[in-house]
Formats: sequence, structure tokens, C-alpha cells
Amino acid sequence: MAKDNFFTRLWGNVIGAAKTFENAFNKAFLQFIGGQAAKYDYKDSTYLEKGYGINPDVFSVVTQMCDKTKAVPYAVKKVKDKQSAAKLSSLRNATNGNYSTKQLADKFLLESKAYEDKEMPFPLEKPNPNQTWGDIHALYKLFLKMTGNFYLYMAWPENGMNSGVPKLVYVLPSHKMKIVLKENADLMFDEDPIDYYMLRDGEQNLMFPAEHVIHIKTPNPFFDLQGGHLYGLSPIKALLRNIESSNEALNNNVKTLKNSGVFGFFSGKESAMTPDQATQLKQKLVDMDKDAGRLAKIAGLSVPIEFTKLSVDTKDMLPFDYLKYDQKIICNVLGWSDALLNNDEGGKYDKQKEERKRVITDNIQPDLILFDQAMTERFIRRFKGYENAVLEHDITELPEMQEDYKAMIDWMDRAPLTPNEKRTALKYETLPDDGMDTIWINSGLKRIDEVGITASDVQKSYELLSDVR
Repeated sequence: MAKDNFFTRLWGNVIGAAKTFENAFNKAFLQFIGGQAAKYDYKDSTYLEKGYGINPDVFSVVTQMCDKTKAVPYAVKKVKDKQSAAKLSSLRNATNGNYSTKQLADKFLLESKAYEDKEMPFPLEKPNPNQTWGDIHALYKLFLKMTGNFYLYMAWPENGMNSGVPKLVYVLPSHKMKIVLKENADLMFDEDPIDYYMLRDGEQNLMFPAEHVIHIKTPNPFFDLQGGHLYGLSPIKALLRNIESSNEALNNNVKTLKNSGVFGFFSGKESAMTPDQATQLKQKLVDMDKDAGRLAKIAGLSVPIEFTKLSVDTKDMLPFDYLKYDQKIICNVLGWSDALLNNDEGGKYDKQKEERKRVITDNIQPDLILFDQAMTERFIRRFKGYENAVLEHDITELPEMQEDYKAMIDWMDRAPLTPNEKRTALKYETLPDDGMDTIWINSGLKRIDEVGITASDVQKSYELLSDVR
């Protein structure tokens, strides 16, 4: 076992619970401890290498997702009213952040009832010496979209007063992770059949106890008794053929440009060319291609010739039409908009503005809800004083969502709310001044009988207008 492998150098002695062993002993080791490796889809590496690593459309789409995920503000809040917190969670799950004007106002009012006014500091300022929490968010989105899985390893002291309290956090490479089941695990009835997670890297395997790993995954309907459903389902699995088609179209375009167009055969137009004439003509073409002189591409022949094309050029193959089709399918499956890829069919500014908002509510927010739920239960509440706290991302503070915010302010100005309720919804401090907790009405509105007009006067006016008509 190589002691100086990548993970040993990266984590040192911090990972007290992690163990490594040679791949050669993998099967024997599993048999010895009675574990069973869950069935695994080894194409995850292909999804990353052939998709995100090579295909420009996949790279562009996923990178935009990662950048926007990193940009969403987040905070740790202490719950003071569990019922209001439950209603708020229900509203968020039902709308994915695509609130109506009233729902947005309800959200802010529920927040004021559910949480303490003052936000709590994030319990771990930096996840590890090499990364920021922005990196963690970006890798979360990347791995979830490419492999359907995200693994976050938490390292903590095994003994002492800080036992069980995370000190370092690392993202594990999803495309190299394997789930190992408990001995005699019952996938139908066991509450948690997972014994540990295993990272396979070359000749080394690294083991991580299940309690140290936060595993977030996409839904997987393909159940089997080997535990294949314990892994998330990668959306790239449905895209493989389109990615291959897109990659081949790009490859063929490069080949065409490299050979400067079509290829085929020259032949004598009126009589057959001799072998010597054919050889001399080929050599002449090679020399002309290499010569950079101004007149190098001009030459003369003493006999007429003709050219028989054998290849199909890009004009006939229409590769860019296929590329546009594949690009649209890639965006559809990944839940993004091709209007945001800077193509000619992206539409006007208003359409792009609407699409930027849509992908936040339909793509970014649902995955952040999964992240918040998992991190709250498995990470945040491990810290002392955070037992009743929650992690929450707030997409309403993004620039794309500010029009909804303005509409909410206009609605609240006319709604039967107290000034302090309005201030709370706008995240301002409440004021103890007189009347701030009282509902005010618009003094400009009066009953019709208070301005000297009676019902009989209205009826007479109506009859008079009817006679005029």
C-alpha cells in the first residue's frame, strides 16, 4: 500500500476512520468482513470525461448551473416556531421559489414567525484548507447533474469533547465512489443497509464509514436487490447518444477543415492518365499545398482532367443542424435553456430575462432544497447550539427575482397589514412607535353616502342617461 497516495497527502491523519487497502485484496476483504458491494454503474467516469470534459454544450450548461448555484445567498437560522417553519417549508417545496405576489409576501411573513430575527454564524468558516464553500456548492451541482450523486465527507475527532463535531469537510469524487452494504443487509426492510462508502483510485481503495458521509442523490426508479437503486440516476445516461452525436459532428467538422475540404480522384477527361502522369500530378498538388508563395496555388496542365468526389462535405451533411438539435436536447434533459447559450436563436432580451428566472426556479432551487435538507440534518445540527437551526438558501435576493420583489412591495402597500408586518416582510427591524402594530386604512376612501350622494340620486342619474341614449 502506497503511503504517499493522493488522499494521504491531502488529508494526512485527519481521517482517522478511513482505511485503505489494495484492489487486489478487495474481494477477499469484503468476503472476510461479510460486506456486499452494491451494484454500480461504471459509466459515471464516461459521463464526466465524454460529457463535461469534452462536449462544449454540456460544459457550458453545467458551468452556468454551477456559477448560479454559487451565487445564491444562504444563512443559518434558529427556529422559534416549528409550525410556521413547517408551513414555510411546504410553501417552498410546492412553488420551488416561483411565488405569486401573495405567496412571496406570505413567505416573508412566515419567516418572521418561524425564525429568530438574528441569523446564526455558519458553524464551519472554511470546509478545508484547499476549498471554499463556494467550491463545495459548485461541485455539488456539477456531480449531481453529471452522476446523479453527491458525497460529502465529514472528518471529526474520534474522542474528546469535540467527538462527532465536523472539523473538515471534503467533496468525494462521485464517479469513483462505491456503496458497500452491511452483512446480510435486507434492502426491503432495513432502515439503513449501507455499511460504508469506498473510493476507488487506481491501486488504492479508501473506506469512509456511512455516518461520516452525506450522500445526496437524484431519484432512481431502477430497483434491484443488489442495491443499484441506492445510487442516484444520472441525467447524462439519457443523453449519451446525443452527446456522442454532438461529439462526432464536431470531430467531422475538424477533419473536414484539416483536409481543406472534400477528397476524391483525378482522372483524364478525354483519355486515361498513365501511372507516371498520376504520380506527377499528385506530387505537384503536394508541393503546391506546402508552398506559401503568392502564386503557389496556380499551375498548368497539358491535358484536360476531371475530379470525382468521394466524400460528403459539410454543406451536404448539415452538421450544424444536428448540433443545434443535440444542443436543444441536452438543455431539455439537464433542465436548462438553450436561449442562454449565446446562440443566434436565443431571442430578444425579454425572452432571455424570463428564461434566466425560469431556470432558477425550475433547476437551481429544487437542488438547493435537497442540499439544505441534507446539510441541516447531517451537518448543521452536529454543532453545539445548532440543534434547532436550519440552513436555507434564498433565491429571492438574486437579481433575476427582483421584479417579483417590487410587485410584492406594491401589493403589501394596499394589503391589510400593520406597518411592522410590512417592515418584517422587507427584513427591516420592527419599531415600537405608536400605531406600528395597527392596521391602517386609506383615508382617501369614503362611503358613497358620506359625500352627499344618495342611492336615489344614483338611480335618477342612471334613468337620465338611459333617456338620453
